[in-house]
Amino acid sequence: MAYHLPISPSPNLSIATLILAGGKSSRMGTDKALVNYQGKPMLQRVYQVAAECTEQVYILTPWAERYQNILPLDCNYLIETQPGKGPVNGLSEGLEQISADWILLLACDLPLLDAEIIKTWIDKLPQISTSTLALVPQRSDIWEPMCGFYRKEIKTELDSFLKSRKRSFQELLLGIEVEVLEVDEKVDLMLLNCNYPGDLE
Repeated sequence: MAYHLPISPSPNLSIATLILAGGKSSRMGTDKALVNYQGKPMLQRVYQVAAECTEQVYILTPWAERYQNILPLDCNYLIETQPGKGPVNGLSEGLEQISADWILLLACDLPLLDAEIIKTWIDKLPQISTSTLALVPQRSDIWEPMCGFYRKEIKTELDSFLKSRKRSFQELLLGIEVEVLEVDEKVDLMLLNCNYPGDLE
């Protein structure tokens, strides 16, 4: 497979990817990250697209040993200390350990990710107002937070949100300044996430 060098929209803007791979996968019945989609584990697919788009890729997981056979030897693992508390908490844990200006947050169960679409989104980041904390796809009134960009300054909002015992990404995004990424047919297809065995067909 041919790999392309990541394209950075600005020499002064750092972007890293954080892939969350710590869910229970209870609806799938087995670890989604390891489930094959067209002959390749889903986490491996997501990682390869992320590596094409950003210089640094991190995997947040409580069980890094599970994935060492499908990811590069120099993969950056962040050990999730509070597994099961949801993706908002996962983003917060990632932000504690990643110093990039923006984080591209990805779920591990997005087998149809398209690097070219993500790169067009990355190109938007330098023009975004400093008061905007996130750049996220939205279908109707529903956010797709597990394929979105988050400014490092969102950490303060996350801490306050989590201290109030809230966990819903939808609720979080309603309370901060977010720039919407429009969802057309290609993006809609790319955002397919696999929760059940039937989703793989």
